[in-house]
Amino acid sequence: MEWIKVASAQELSNDEAKTVNVAGQGVALFRIEDEFFATDGMCTHATALLSEGYVEDGCVECPLHQGRFDIRTGKAMCAPVTVDLRTHPVKREGDDIYVLSPRAQ
Repeated sequence: MEWIKVASAQELSNDEAKTVNVAGQGVALFRIEDEFFATDGMCTHATALLSEGYVEDGCVECPLHQGRFDIRTGKAMCAPVTVDLRTHPVKREGDDIYVLSPRAQ
């Protein structure tokens, strides 16, 4: 298992997201209530960066067509999105945030 350091905890406030590089793949990293979550970085409906979406109540709204995903599970919540997101394991060690490489999953 290859854990890749992608950020420090101080880089994200609650209900904020950013795109990080995990083994050459763009992953959306989210902070919700001091927990960190990671999903694939692109919306499954259209080419839009989810890190640029609106984060609220544990969900991210795609900035392009307003489809919503549950950040914790990747589940597509409403139209036009119908395909779930892949989620990625995240761990925190002190101030460092790590995401498991997609190659290890």
